[in-house]
Amino acid sequence: MSVRTSVHLSPGEALDALRATNPLVQCITNTVVAGFTANALLALGASPAMCDIPGEAGMFADLAGGVLINLGTPTSEQRDAALEAADSATPWVLDPVAVGALPVRTALARRLSELGPAVIRGNASEILALAGTSSGGRGVDAVDSPDDAGEAADALARRTCAVIAVSGAVDLITDGHQRIRVAGGDPLLTRVTGGGCALGATTAAFLSVCDPVAAAVAAHAVHAIAAERAAAITRGPGSFAVAFLDALADISAGDLDSARRWTDEPAAAR
Repeated sequence: MSVRTSVHLSPGEALDALRATNPLVQCITNTVVAGFTANALLALGASPAMCDIPGEAGMFADLAGGVLINLGTPTSEQRDAALEAADSATPWVLDPVAVGALPVRTALARRLSELGPAVIRGNASEILALAGTSSGGRGVDAVDSPDDAGEAADALARRTCAVIAVSGAVDLITDGHQRIRVAGGDPLLTRVTGGGCALGATTAAFLSVCDPVAAAVAAHAVHAIAAERAAAITRGPGSFAVAFLDALADISAGDLDSARRWTDEPAAAR
């Protein structure tokens, strides 16, 4: 089961703490995006480790500051490794990629969601499917908005005791009692393979230094500002991907806290 920390930091404070500690982040993740995810963590100031072998994954999770379990390409070995890592004491993020219509990953995601993730991060269609109120989106693409998934996300947070982070034009983060919205970003990030998967890894990195709500808010704010900066100086997805990594490296704590991209509101009633 994951451990909840009690340190609630602003996004800027969380970023400074992350860079001061250079946390080791284990990624059991989509093979399509492993390189981009690792580069995003390195640019931010964390240290990635793509350790997804059964017999090692659980041992390594105990050494890591945070763990990402991403179900983008859930091979049989990765499925076993994910269950091993989820049994560690390290706080971890579940990214239920493309759940809903696909039975293997959907069953695994539902099993993992009951094993104590600190944060569950996905697009609106994935969160609705995991909550059992929808059949999912179009593969990895959402067909719903964060507002569509709001009540389901609140209920899922209360049931699993995880923070639920729903990505979209305006991200929605809920612990089942309080919602936080994070604005910003750029559509070009959706045209780069691994944009959402890297966000899950960034969230896992922040879990090493702060509580799950603060980690989710910091990760979404960092990615939103970095995406805007990258889009402002590029012409398309290829150059954007490189510029996004540069922006992650350049962003400062002051940039995050002065931007104040997040707003609070009560979650839906039980």
